Amino acid sequence: SNAVQSNDIIGDRSTFDPEVLFNLFLPPIIFHGAYTLNQKRLIDNMGPVLTFAFLGTIISCMAIGACVYGFTRLMVILGRAAEGDFFFTDCLLFGAIMSATDPVSVLRLLSDLRVDLDLHTLLFGESVLNDAVAIALTHAITTYGRTGAGHTFKPPALFYSVGYFLGVLVGSVLLGFIFAVITALISFHPFPPLPLLETSVFVLLSWSSFLSAEVAGLSGVVAVLCCGLSQARYTSLNLSSEGRTRTKQLFEVFNFLGEIFIFGYMGYILLMFPHHVFKALFISGAFLSIFISRACNIYPLSFLLNLGRANKIPRTFQHFMTFAGFRGAVALSLAIRDTSTEVRRTILTTTLLLVSFTVWVLGTAADPVLRCLDIRVGVDPDPDEDLSFEPVLTHCGPPPQWCGILARLFSSPHVEEQLHGTEPDDSNFNLEKTENQLVSIGGDTGCEHQEDLVEGDLGLGTAPSRLT
Repeated sequence: SNAVQSNDIIGDRSTFDPEVLFNLFLPPIIFHGAYTLNQKRLIDNMGPVLTFAFLGTIISCMAIGACVYGFTRLMVILGRAAEGDFFFTDCLLFGAIMSATDPVSVLRLLSDLRVDLDLHTLLFGESVLNDAVAIALTHAITTYGRTGAGHTFKPPALFYSVGYFLGVLVGSVLLGFIFAVITALISFHPFPPLPLLETSVFVLLSWSSFLSAEVAGLSGVVAVLCCGLSQARYTSLNLSSEGRTRTKQLFEVFNFLGEIFIFGYMGYILLMFPHHVFKALFISGAFLSIFISRACNIYPLSFLLNLGRANKIPRTFQHFMTFAGFRGAVALSLAIRDTSTEVRRTILTTTLLLVSFTVWVLGTAADPVLRCLDIRVGVDPDPDEDLSFEPVLTHCGPPPQWCGILARLFSSPHVEEQLHGTEPDDSNFNLEKTENQLVSIGGDTGCEHQEDLVEGDLGLGTAPSRLT
């Protein structure tokens, strides 16, 4: 398999299976990015985000592939490469890999600088969603090459690859949504909250969406991405406040550890990989192509989007979006999955250099660029706002009328009271009032423990902050 070939070529000093990188550390990063998207602003900017993520990623893939292919032809003319070393499908594969921008780097940068909220939504939403498109494109191009059409153009193979791309994309989205619905239904019960059980079921089923998609021959990243978006909208409303806090913090930990490991592993491979292939013209063309592709993506699509938008995308936003095309974990995981040929090793080496350059050089220059473009920074994030509609079968409101008798079975007590128009019992009210008074006492040990569980890191016993 490709993973075994990759391990053999990396050498005896590296015994880490790249498939572990893809299956263990990447899903929490993608899920956390989708789960933490601001739902209200995402819906307000859904048109531009989807346009940049889907159509923009395809444009970037084609632009990078065409630009790099031109440089490979120049390498042949100058005698730096033999005829047939690089095919157009190889260049398109590299374009698909490099068209995936990194949500981890983008989120870290935008959160630290606290940029304009609309710009934050556009960049982060694009980076989360376009990973899925880039991976589906990579699978489609690889499938096209396996049909034996890598040397010549074959329309049947092209149509098969396009159909495969659409099938993988649609199937993965449906699978991720199905797992989110299953999790939401399991969490939708009238019983007392069990935060540990809620968190365990939430994490296991979310991760299962990725693994199930990979087993079924679909895209695990697309599935876990759709699952994260759906979980944030539906399942989180059925969790208790403590379960919601624990779940969010747990995925923050997974995301942070995955980020550290992937970038650490990237540095390890860059220094220890014994079979790097440095081709100066190929690397130069790749560096040039990432800027050309972003320009071909952002400016024309922004112009078309602004024709029908009341809230226009400013020119300064377009400039920064062109600049902030960071590459990271997804590009590295796609490039390292197969290093069995010299072309694939060239792609891996170039990908490592481009990821390092975009993260460290462009990331460092982001703050001066924002100030030069006079884009607002230091903006406070939006408070948590409810959307204008309430999903069915959640505890955020009464169940729909068609639920009938199931409304009583699947409703929490406070929702049932709303449904039947009854007032809470006086004894219950007094009990709740007494509990609230106890919570307000700062020196009480039970209060400290309860506050620690709700606010403090999975209930592991960190020191709670005292009320003043």
